[in-house]
Amino acid sequence: MKINGPNQTNFNPYKNQIQKQMDLKKAVKQQDQLQISSQAMQLQENTKVNAQRDAYVQEIKNRVESGEYEINHDIVAKKMINFWSNQ
Repeated sequence: MKINGPNQTNFNPYKNQIQKQMDLKKAVKQQDQLQISSQAMQLQENTKVNAQRDAYVQEIKNRVESGEYEINHDIVAKKMINFWSNQ
């Protein structure tokens, strides 16, 4: 027994699937965004190379390569002891 007949209007068994596909396409079209806080920007500024420190490190590298760099073992040992005893 047919109540509504074969030509029903407003009946689409795939309506939910079509809606999910359209929602997925909309989500794919959105692009990623990045927001950097002011604190993060400040940290980035702090990580930039300091010209004086860079020159100091380069001077030490040159002295090490030429063999002129001398280590004072007593001072190094005292600093290591102070570091480990304070923790």
